[in-house]
Amino acid sequence: MLIHPQFDPAAIRIGSFAIHWYGLMYLMAFAQFLLLGRLRIRSPQYQTLGWSYKDLEDLLFAGVLGVVLGGRLGYTLFYQPGFYLTHPLNILKLWEGGMSFHGGLLGVILAMLWFAHRHKTTFFVVSDLVAPLVPFGLAFGRLGNFINGELWGRPTDLPWAMIFPQVDMLPRHPSQIYQFLGEGILLGVILWIFSSKPRPLGQVSGLFLLGYGACRFLAEFAREPDAFLGLLGLGLSMGQWLSLPMIFLGFYLIVRPNTQKVD
Repeated sequence: MLIHPQFDPAAIRIGSFAIHWYGLMYLMAFAQFLLLGRLRIRSPQYQTLGWSYKDLEDLLFAGVLGVVLGGRLGYTLFYQPGFYLTHPLNILKLWEGGMSFHGGLLGVILAMLWFAHRHKTTFFVVSDLVAPLVPFGLAFGRLGNFINGELWGRPTDLPWAMIFPQVDMLPRHPSQIYQFLGEGILLGVILWIFSSKPRPLGQVSGLFLLGYGACRFLAEFAREPDAFLGLLGLGLSMGQWLSLPMIFLGFYLIVRPNTQKVD
């Protein structure tokens, strides 16, 4: 039986000053965006548009704002609207946790719309560039979840089940690792290979939406639903209901007739 190692949430402590693992995971996610993004903008389809490293930095800055603001507002609206409507100042308490991927995605979409307008290009030119860079960043986030021992899975008797002592002594799915491998590493590799050749506009973005939605939907069967929500209609979690529109939209973007390419 595996037991969660109960890592210290602080990676580095110097007196009263501490750098937390989750903060480091965010930094790693942003760093990989810039590193892999430089490879993306070197491809012919983006070189013809004259994109520079400065453009990539501006896009990251806008995306970070979208992730933080959208992720926090999405959590308050999707998961605990009643609490935050009566305690609005608590929305600002980011250090207490509570971020929604789906809300963060909406925030990033708005950031990409702004970026596309500013650079006089189309939304899908921007989103097709960004999509292959997102899953590896998500992988760092899920690794942070595992280190912190949060977002644990449902009870199971599988041989790789893990006990999370801070929860109870029941063997549970290490669902953070499932998401790290699925919506992180696997989806990232698939998107990187798929996007290595020019594709019709929107297809790379569509594959991301379809792939993430499917991986998240499946992983939610192993992930313990939020205690204050439980399972919703049809026995599905909030994460699954929010993933369904992604799957349908992603499928549409992939199969729709469209011959226009970035180059």
